[in-house]
Amino acid sequence: MKKSDLYFLLFLAVIFTPFFVCDAVYAWYKDFNAAHSYIMAFLKFGILATIGEMIGLRIKNGVYSEKGFGIFPRMVVWGLLGIWIASSMRVFSIGVPYLLESYGVDGVVEAMKGPSTSLKLLGAFGISVMMNTAFAPIFMTVHKVTDTHILKCDGGLKTFITPIPFGETLSSLNWKIQWSFVFKKTIPFFWIPAHTLTFMLPAELQVLFAALLGVALGVLLSVAAVKSRK
Repeated sequence: MKKSDLYFLLFLAVIFTPFFVCDAVYAWYKDFNAAHSYIMAFLKFGILATIGEMIGLRIKNGVYSEKGFGIFPRMVVWGLLGIWIASSMRVFSIGVPYLLESYGVDGVVEAMKGPSTSLKLLGAFGISVMMNTAFAPIFMTVHKVTDTHILKCDGGLKTFITPIPFGETLSSLNWKIQWSFVFKKTIPFFWIPAHTLTFMLPAELQVLFAALLGVALGVLLSVAAVKSRK
């Protein structure tokens, strides 16, 4: 273990420990989250998903940050993506139970409001499947484009004022890896099960858990990057 690992762990402890040991801090979080859910989505994803990418960089290159990585631009982009994700979670979590009932699966809407049951599990699975097949591929591609843009702008503030060349960036992506690993493997074998668990949780915890999955996303992206080099 390097000194940078110890510093990184200390940094995480400083950020997260107060939420577990101080009731006042946790109560503030719950109240603010209830009143300003999309601001909190911005902060959760901005912080947690960026931490995940830093861990991914540590796995890939042995460091938590490097020239051109752009921690601040990544936090801002992840925050904006987090609002998009939280909005999509709300759309799918409300809409899919009604869709399932239209297929003849009665009681799913009410089951999603209650404790864990087999019917709620079915509903959560349905929400996860729809979200990860209709939304996730687009989201993953947009994220890959913004990630590439940050790197091309050397991780600097010009990221925010330089137009993104979507056509050029899309044509330069490694679609073989994007399909064979990111879409074909991570969606069915990780994201669908993980988001099924997410939608089994109480509504106020779902976005937080989804943001925590951003840490796993950073690791998965680092694996994909390593594969794309081969």
